[in-house]
Amino acid sequence: MSQTTLNYDGVEQRSVAEFTESAYLDYAMYVILDRALPHIGDGLKPVQRRIIYAMSELGLKASSKHKKSARTVGDVLGKFHPHGDSACYEAMVLMAQDFSFRYPLVDGQGNWGSMDDPKSFAAMRYTEARLSKFSQLLLDEIGQGTVDWAPNFDGTLDEPRVLPARVPHVLLNGTSGIAVGMATDIPPHNVTEIINGCVALLAKPSTTTEELLEFIPGPDYPTDAQIITPRDELLKLYDSGQGSIRQRAAYEVEDGINVVIKALPFQVSGGKVLEQIAAQMRNKKLPMVVDLRDESDHENAVRFVIEMRSKRIDIDTVMKHLFATTDLERSYRANFNVIGLNGRPQVKGLRAMLSEWLLYRVETVRRRLQYRLDKVLARLHILEGMLIAFLNIDEVIAIIREEDKPKPALMARFGLSDLQAEAVLELKLRHLARLEEMKIRTEQAELEAERQKLEKILGSETRLKTQVKKELLKDAELFGDERRSPLVEADSAQAMSEQDLLPSEAVTVVLSENGWIRAAKGHDVDGESLSYKSGDAFLAQDSGQTRQNAVFFDNSGRSYSLPAHSLPSARSHGEPLTGRLSPPTGSSFTQVLLGNPNDQVILASSVGYGFKTRLENLYSKNKAGKASLSLPNGAEVLTPAKLKSQQWVLVVTSEPRMLVFNEEELPELAKGKGNKLIQLPKGERVQAVFAFEPGQKLALKSGDYEKVFGPAALEEAFANRAKKGVNLPRTLKRVNQVRVVD
Repeated sequence: MSQTTLNYDGVEQRSVAEFTESAYLDYAMYVILDRALPHIGDGLKPVQRRIIYAMSELGLKASSKHKKSARTVGDVLGKFHPHGDSACYEAMVLMAQDFSFRYPLVDGQGNWGSMDDPKSFAAMRYTEARLSKFSQLLLDEIGQGTVDWAPNFDGTLDEPRVLPARVPHVLLNGTSGIAVGMATDIPPHNVTEIINGCVALLAKPSTTTEELLEFIPGPDYPTDAQIITPRDELLKLYDSGQGSIRQRAAYEVEDGINVVIKALPFQVSGGKVLEQIAAQMRNKKLPMVVDLRDESDHENAVRFVIEMRSKRIDIDTVMKHLFATTDLERSYRANFNVIGLNGRPQVKGLRAMLSEWLLYRVETVRRRLQYRLDKVLARLHILEGMLIAFLNIDEVIAIIREEDKPKPALMARFGLSDLQAEAVLELKLRHLARLEEMKIRTEQAELEAERQKLEKILGSETRLKTQVKKELLKDAELFGDERRSPLVEADSAQAMSEQDLLPSEAVTVVLSENGWIRAAKGHDVDGESLSYKSGDAFLAQDSGQTRQNAVFFDNSGRSYSLPAHSLPSARSHGEPLTGRLSPPTGSSFTQVLLGNPNDQVILASSVGYGFKTRLENLYSKNKAGKASLSLPNGAEVLTPAKLKSQQWVLVVTSEPRMLVFNEEELPELAKGKGNKLIQLPKGERVQAVFAFEPGQKLALKSGDYEKVFGPAALEEAFANRAKKGVNLPRTLKRVNQVRVVD
């Protein structure tokens, strides 16, 4: 880019690109350092720090009376933070909400919002506030030489750069903020656990993140909802400073039918959760739920009751669905991005963050003790001069009465310093009593002992760390509490499928000879008694549940499936299957099956081959179905037989002959031709395949003739698969039905 050089005195010449880059970087650094990110020392953003400090300057300690919030906001804006009053007040409100801050820093009076709607707080002219007891951990040492001061925005006042936090507040209340090109999301933690971790690090600086997790197992939100993030994921999060945390609502079951939700995840609106559940109920996506009630009150901040249709409902499955489809389970991003002691933003792991905070705390304690030591030494110096004066009180009085300038005279006569001489001259007459000398010597002894103690601590790094450790443990004793958010191992949430959400009702599916299908409620349905279109008649039926898939077979060995609940009602003639499925030209439907996915059936052909398979292997999302049974030339599909474990299999041929063998001899395949069921001479065909329990009676029907075989006759036909079997009466040459006789 070419630049035009202007020769005007005092004018800076810069390209637009250079100026824009510089201006944007300045703005970005301002947002990062002075607005959005917390400092590792006190864990506060600038606006929060200024609010806390302004309240302390107003005398709004935990023991004082509340004052109007507008007073505090006015002081903050006028003295330290020249920005919008609504943003400042909102930051103040956040620090007062016990459902937003794990350890609130502001004690509010009035309407400060609710868990259901955190921004429903009253205007600042209506609410009152003071500092909470916990805030003293940030302010107690502010006047003890522990902080660096900086001029405020107009240079008329000084404000602390960082508050002298006695605990690692950056991890206790957490924070979130969006800067330019970076963000921070730090979850809250338990003060006792964090302090125990700090003590462990002080004792052993090489403590690993995994070892720290023994003291700090995870975040601790201001809610009783469960943290379900696995330990290995928490370890990765704390090791790298980035990750995610999942929290799930806590619930219990009452009377075996009511689910009572007692705690919601952090910052989740109860009203929104109720609306999400109610919307699913309106859309018939929760047929197992009959009622939803909000029984929350002053004693129970959260109490939502979900009433199930019956005690047979699997509550765990329903709750997993609600966790997956509503805000009853939430995922929170974690990004431990803070401004470090070097003044630069950086993402830090748990160990790095605590180690750096401990450096800050040790230095703060060193400065506090040095400040106190300087005060002690100064006081000892003055007491030394006062003691000299008391021992020579008459001469001191004479010098003061007679000399025009007594101060230099006192300094010359007794070897006093300027401060000592000034202190002697400032003495009141009442302090000239005889007991005053004893008071001076007592104070002197006490201060001397304190001086030695302070010098010992300041002279030893080990003693300094021990002092920090004692103070941390004392603060943990005063402000520590039990963990609120339990850490539990839980299965992942999973939304139920459309079929799972349906009510499980008994249904019978009826197939006609022309391929028309319909479904009737209940299992006591006789398909042959139903009415059919002219030229059509009953072909097959099977019973099951509305949640199951109906499997259809055609005479080419292909299988098809449709959800049973989607089939037309039996109050009409139904509808043709060809409207939904696309079988090969010339094929026709022969059978319908219902059951659970793991139920087994026997697929066989008239040439004597077959296998067992699970019903789910016959499901097909394709309208054209799937090839399940391979048919040799001239073979026909036999009616599939439902099979259970340890049953016997009956094979009847056209000879007629009968063979019985154990189902374990049948191979289990997903599809194919199968293995030989019975030995067949040329021209002979298998008529039927059937499965039954050992000891049952079977009736074989051929046309209008039916013969019953008892357990003894069936045992006589029992042999290995692929054997010849036993002969049957010639009247059973064309067996078209086999049934169990009660």
